[in-house]
Amino acid sequence: MEPLTDGVLEMTDLKSVGILGAGTMGHALALVHAAGGLDVRLTDNNADTLARAPALIASALDTLVTAGAMDEAGRQATRDRITTVPTLAATVDAADLIVEAVVENADVKRQVYAEIDAAAKADAIIASNTSHLDIFPLVPASRQPMTLIAHWYTPPYICDLVDLAPGPETKPEVMSTMRDLYLGMGKEPIVFKTMIDGYIANRLQAAMHLEVFHLLDEGLVTAEDIDRSVRHGLALRFATLGIMRKADFTGLDMMRRAVTNATYKPPEVTGQSETLEKLVAAGRGGVMSGAGFFDYGNRPAEELFRERDIELIELKRALQAIERKRKA
Repeated sequence: MEPLTDGVLEMTDLKSVGILGAGTMGHALALVHAAGGLDVRLTDNNADTLARAPALIASALDTLVTAGAMDEAGRQATRDRITTVPTLAATVDAADLIVEAVVENADVKRQVYAEIDAAAKADAIIASNTSHLDIFPLVPASRQPMTLIAHWYTPPYICDLVDLAPGPETKPEVMSTMRDLYLGMGKEPIVFKTMIDGYIANRLQAAMHLEVFHLLDEGLVTAEDIDRSVRHGLALRFATLGIMRKADFTGLDMMRRAVTNATYKPPEVTGQSETLEKLVAAGRGGVMSGAGFFDYGNRPAEELFRERDIELIELKRALQAIERKRKA
């Protein structure tokens, strides 16, 4: 995996970022922007969440260093650029860029944008990490030209994809500035012409979830069957080819016949899964609770996340090597 560097400041004029929300995504975005060379102020309206953030950042940095994705000097520089502050106003008042990563609730976001409007510089860029909400009607009119969506995938210090979507009044130069910012960090920004609910990756993921929960609810397969099918079939080819290049290798005439035959019918959207309901009711909420579709024994969640991250870095490094050979 190519090491994280400080090259971003050569491509944009952005030097400081205020990040609102220090939870699962917020603390990780603080790491991403600090590793990219920006001075970061991080806040959360929950004092306990904010207090936990430095330890979470330190743990993620340890993983990056252990995996060789960052050197010791990079770790120290990244930590030195991050400051936690107790209030939203103190987080955004001098920020060139404001990253909103608060809960996916329209009323909460509307209030946050009002507070940003009262405290931030007039020319500050506002970037929301929303997964699905149309945030633009929630943003004060005067801030609309400087507002966009910048949606990340967890963990963002390893997953490079970031969806950039404008609102109806977003300035084109705001989009180009943010594209250049994240390209300078070595990320993979997808610039949309307008907001698409779910962007690309989340729409594909939603369709897949609809199908796998149908298969599970009907008792046709097991969770292990699904994961083996993905890891040893779909993911292996998608990781190196993507979907559309894979179609080229399959042959578009064959793809056309498959579309014409239309033998596949997607499951009905019901808004719930019996399998999920039973697991959650049984306290099997996933890694954080020690069990979900699979049992994780008594292993600490932190250990499991670190193991996942190292495996992702190793996979990413292999894919980068393949890409370099392809371009050679």
